[in-house]
Amino acid sequence: MSVISFSSYQPRNTNLLNGVALWSDDLELPILEPQQQLSTLELPLFTSKVPAGFPSPADDHLEATIDLNQHCISNPPATFFVLVKGHSMTGAGINDGDMLVVDRSLRPNNHSIVVAVIDGEVTVKALDMTTDEIWLRSKNPDYPDFQIKEGMELHIWGVVKNVIRSLPV
Repeated sequence: MSVISFSSYQPRNTNLLNGVALWSDDLELPILEPQQQLSTLELPLFTSKVPAGFPSPADDHLEATIDLNQHCISNPPATFFVLVKGHSMTGAGINDGDMLVVDRSLRPNNHSIVVAVIDGEVTVKALDMTTDEIWLRSKNPDYPDFQIKEGMELHIWGVVKNVIRSLPV
């Protein structure tokens, strides 16, 4: 039997996949977590869309402000950040060097992008539960998918909520 656990801040009696999953908070995450009290930094937000095709006349007025903490982090105690190394998820818009915002309080759904540990190895993959099998799918055809088989251990650390990417300047 495979061991499957999901890190969560939800009640432990919640089951997934007909009782196969255990909810577990006992994994230590060797990554930075946000402070309990997030500072507020409101930045200007122009609500008009910016065309990526032909230029259009610019709107000269500010419509609102946005706090990226509120926009990207819905549950601060359950949120952590991790840097991506590799190219297996480029088809999902996740590139080498990107920073992922991961929420441990979200219940993973079919096709959720998750940070997972397979037999002690950390990875980011798409969770596939469309059949009676569980797969972690790469989003790049040059990389293999991983089927969770009997005897393997799978721990889902959290669901990827946002991707932060810096562009060259």
